[in-house]
Amino acid sequence: MSRRLNVAAAVLCALLCAGFASAVGAAEDLVQFESTEQQQLYRQLTAELRCPKCQNQNIADSNAVVAVDMRNKTLELVRQGQTHDQVIDFMKQRYGDFVHYQPPFQLSTIWLWLLPILAVLSLAFTVFRRSKSSQTAEAPEAETAGLDAELQAMIDAASAKSKE
Repeated sequence: MSRRLNVAAAVLCALLCAGFASAVGAAEDLVQFESTEQQQLYRQLTAELRCPKCQNQNIADSNAVVAVDMRNKTLELVRQGQTHDQVIDFMKQRYGDFVHYQPPFQLSTIWLWLLPILAVLSLAFTVFRRSKSSQTAEAPEAETAGLDAELQAMIDAASAKSKE
């Protein structure tokens, strides 16, 4: 009886998964394009534009209201025959530079470009200083070994005098 129940549960699960997969595919097929170039441009743009609400999620994957609006506007602009750059410029004007994953090099975004470079330089500087300080720390150890030998000789001389 238990085995039949397991098989029935597995079949039910498979049917539910298949139904869900077909529903997702059907939702994507609802959008009609005049050409495959328009479809490819739409997919590229929705993958390239960032949802302002979801932070690091593109508008293709986001279900936020603003992402749905952005997808609809992108679809409208693509159907009007606008180019990739025209759609990106429109979205930047409407939502700001943040919506594009590749921000322009401007005074307001300079920290986005310089921060990684500064981080690498500071890391290299730190590694250089630590390696230099470890080299200078090794030199006193050699001097200390010589001083240890002198100290031991003095102790031996003092103990020899006390024995006399």
